[in-house]
Amino acid sequence: MSKEVLKVLNIEKYYGKKGNITKALNNISFTVNEGEFVGVMGPSGSGKTTLLNVISTIDKVSSGNIYISGKDITKLNTRKIAKFRREELGFIFQDFNLLDTLTAFENIALALTINKVKSKDIINKVNKIAEKLNIKEVLHKYPYEMSGGQKQRVATARAIITNPSIILADEPTGALDSKSAKMLLESLCRLNEDFNATIMMVTHDSFTASFANRILFIKDGKIFNELIRGKDSRKEFFNKIIEVTSLLGGDQNDVF
Repeated sequence: MSKEVLKVLNIEKYYGKKGNITKALNNISFTVNEGEFVGVMGPSGSGKTTLLNVISTIDKVSSGNIYISGKDITKLNTRKIAKFRREELGFIFQDFNLLDTLTAFENIALALTINKVKSKDIINKVNKIAEKLNIKEVLHKYPYEMSGGQKQRVATARAIITNPSIILADEPTGALDSKSAKMLLESLCRLNEDFNATIMMVTHDSFTASFANRILFIKDGKIFNELIRGKDSRKEFFNKIIEVTSLLGGDQNDVF
């Protein structure tokens, strides 16, 4: 039986003040098991980014509970949240968020250094993940010396290096050309398969979403639909995603 990594229970998120309240999340509940690769899609303003923000502890829910590895993160104070984020969550951002003054190796190793891991273990861990993501040749380069795709794979290595409970990816292919995007998505699939990494990825792009195993579609702050890939080929799954996006209204490239 798969272990439950993420449990979202009746969460709501409001913005604004009395008389002018926006309901960004409206009673959302779902679970993610260990080793799942889940995509989240929805029109602009649907609540998908808000959902990622409350799961990543960047924002707080108005009501409801979020459990990660059995711990209710909605009950943690600021100091405990910082520690939890460092130890349990991995992040992949659209704009990479690498430190310009550090090499790729140093960017990847930073979290391990902060956690006082032995230098010999750091070298072994970084080399292992760099080989898996095909970035060994850039380990001693600085971000300005790398392509966008290489930078994003370095950021991916940094996200997985601490063996987090869940990796949260926010539009990870948004700043990449199509070739680099495909390489990154294949890298995420390898992490998911070889390291049993649990990944939750927000994307507006159907091609990107087709690499996931399950898609949650959000509309007006609610879960509108869910697709499970099962035994479908990626192309078959892509076509099903397109069908659902058209149900949400309008041309999928405009809506998403």
